[in-house]
Amino acid sequence: MAIDMESLVEATSGAVGALVSTTILYPLDTCKTRYQAENRAHHHQRYRNISDVLWEAISKGQVLSLYQGLGTKNLQSFISQFIYFYGYSFFKRLYLRESKSKSIGTAANLLIAAAAGTCTAIATQPLDTASSRMQTSDFGKSKGLWQSLSEGTFSDAFEGLGVSLLLTANPSIQYTVFDQLKNRLLKSNMEKQRDDVSSPEAISAFSAFAYGAVSKCIATCLTYPAIRCKVVIQSAKSDESEDGKRQSRPRNSITGTLCSIWEREGILGFFKGLQAQMLKTVLTSALLLMIKEKITKSTWVLMIALRRFMLTRPNLKSS
Repeated sequence: MAIDMESLVEATSGAVGALVSTTILYPLDTCKTRYQAENRAHHHQRYRNISDVLWEAISKGQVLSLYQGLGTKNLQSFISQFIYFYGYSFFKRLYLRESKSKSIGTAANLLIAAAAGTCTAIATQPLDTASSRMQTSDFGKSKGLWQSLSEGTFSDAFEGLGVSLLLTANPSIQYTVFDQLKNRLLKSNMEKQRDDVSSPEAISAFSAFAYGAVSKCIATCLTYPAIRCKVVIQSAKSDESEDGKRQSRPRNSITGTLCSIWEREGILGFFKGLQAQMLKTVLTSALLLMIKEKITKSTWVLMIALRRFMLTRPNLKSS
């Protein structure tokens, strides 16, 4: 039960942290996604930088449209982070129990994180696809969740799943780096009392924010070409040819999308929007981990109180 309870605490605190951080930074996420989704030759580009997306929304009086798809994104973020943190914590503790080790090496940590990320990607891919379509729709013309998913075939809802599975390396790298940094910081506190109800160690909000930013920065740089590819695949918009005529974008593969980016934008196209991605994801991850670290201890105390209440309840009834 200790394993399940601690996994539940990790999952709940991670999901709440994702919900708060996603809501705070959603307008930035929308601007970033629309900028990344544009796959055109340089002289046909609608957006020269991420600020052009913001000015377009302001000029059209559609500032609130920067929040289109927020509900779906929050649902996707909450579910995905809950599944990820629960799976990551569960697999990690299972590994420690079966291997009888006191710590997890980098290679094992990467595999555990990848396994949790794979489960998360498969379970939440339709929501991820729908939120991307909503964000890249014309301002004020975004469809609802059900319409976004039902307008195509069942397989269309899983567009970009291959890239999503590839991108499980991103959180794997991020949380591995974060855990290693956190463990180093807490190394001096290893002589803490151990019992069944001891709360998990937590670091300060500032340290969690800083380590979260550093770990996400490293992960984003290493996986960005795949991130750009995924956004282009899931985009709701069609591309334009060199003469400006609209063409429906084929439901292409990862290789087809990579070739399209190469032909239209060159090698730098694979890193288009990297600065915006770094800003958004680093802030989101740092906020998420900071909130998670602070919520974890409170959630643990609540879980312990609830557990004690449930254990004493039968005794009260019998008396």
